Amino acid sequence: MSPYAPPAVEPPPGDRPGLAGDAIRRLVHVASAIRHEQDVEIADLGLTPAVARALHELDPDRPLPARDLAEQLRCDRSNVTALVDKLEQAGLVQRRVDPTDRRQKTLVVTEAGRRMRQRVHEVMSDSRLLDRLTTGELAVLRELVWKVSDGGHPQDCGA
Repeated sequence: MSPYAPPAVEPPPGDRPGLAGDAIRRLVHVASAIRHEQDVEIADLGLTPAVARALHELDPDRPLPARDLAEQLRCDRSNVTALVDKLEQAGLVQRRVDPTDRRQKTLVVTEAGRRMRQRVHEVMSDSRLLDRLTTGELAVLRELVWKVSDGGHPQDCGA
């Protein structure tokens, strides 16, 4: 029997809190494993996870004010300033004056930023951890995760 196989015995119906607790612990374990793998690969790209996430949130075809990026990342503008500084130093974004409001600067993804953003997207979409699932199991998992998710929780975006 695989160490990853669920128990073969149907749990007692009164053990809902125990089942839920076990499911939460396993979800946290899976999320931690995914995060670790992503963090390692993001570091290999020369980025921090927060900087990679900021780059991933930017649309290369639509310049965005930093305050809007802060809203998308659900974090304080001062943290976004540090993230944008790092992206700019790496040549991945440029701050440009907004042609419609010269008092405001927008973030423009550079060509190097487009390429790096694609690599970050690939890292964030890596599904090797799910390779042992059949297509049907993967569809069920996606459905269940979708059912319990609420569109995401705000995450700390520290630089």
